[in-house]
Amino acid sequence: MKNFNDLSEREVLALAISLEEEDERVYADFAEGLKDEYPASGSLFDAMRSEESGHRRRLIELYREKFGEHIPLIRRQDVKGFVQRRPVWLVRPLGLDVVRKQASAIEVETRRFYEKAARRTEDADVRQLLDDLAQEERTHESRAQELTEQKLSPQVKEDEDRAQRRLFVLQIVQPGLAGLMDGSVSTLAPVFAAAVATRSTWAAFLVGMAASIGAGISMGFAEALSDDGTLTGRGHPWLRGSICGAMTALGGLGHTLPFLIPAFRVAMIVAFGVVLVELATITWIRHRYMDTPTVSAALQVGLGGALVFITGVLIGIS
Repeated sequence: MKNFNDLSEREVLALAISLEEEDERVYADFAEGLKDEYPASGSLFDAMRSEESGHRRRLIELYREKFGEHIPLIRRQDVKGFVQRRPVWLVRPLGLDVVRKQASAIEVETRRFYEKAARRTEDADVRQLLDDLAQEERTHESRAQELTEQKLSPQVKEDEDRAQRRLFVLQIVQPGLAGLMDGSVSTLAPVFAAAVATRSTWAAFLVGMAASIGAGISMGFAEALSDDGTLTGRGHPWLRGSICGAMTALGGLGHTLPFLIPAFRVAMIVAFGVVLVELATITWIRHRYMDTPTVSAALQVGLGGALVFITGVLIGIS
């Protein structure tokens, strides 16, 4: 992958053409998927598809004028900083609330791309076109956010449309949840394996400390290096990395600290209780901020935690 700041003006225009072509196809799929149940919304997305097509034509015309006929294939996955999109447009039937979120995210990301690209280009014609497209994408963003559906409660609409909440989820909740899940689940096996194998609370505590802190450092660096946040609005990479690393370590330390209790049986009972609290917390966060149904979240988290816990115990007694 290439850093966005290392792209030449030719490569920036080629990437913009690729982005507009992808967005045009996504909106076409949205329009097709919504036309039966939500014809007005389907028509809106069809109009947005036409506008994206117009953007692409203007970009191609300027590219041809500046750099000739050959347009190199540069896609979003070739450049750091873009969010990986879930292909919700392939699911039938389409849910309007899901489409609203996806369309809003697409327009925010595309607008940020044009704004950043315009600031770093030196060619007046290129900068003017990129500025114009950024303004038009801002209009698209507003239109996507204005989509309504009777079954969607006013409170949910209001919550979804709050930019501050979206930023909070992107910058704080997502990296924190990823870290908490990894720390709470992945450290279960080594901690309980050491406890069962040695029957020593101190040995289990040392293993848990090493696993938790090591996992925290690893997850922190992985999150920080995965996305520089320049195009996605996910915030400073080292802030996200710090949050992810801290929550990873916290998730492991939660069921490690009970092994400071000298009595082995008491320590095991307390540690197991802490594990249940951790899994319940993860389930609540996934339900509250990721719109995951409570039962589904509990089953997913509980199944993963149970499998890792059983693995640790079986290894410990073997």
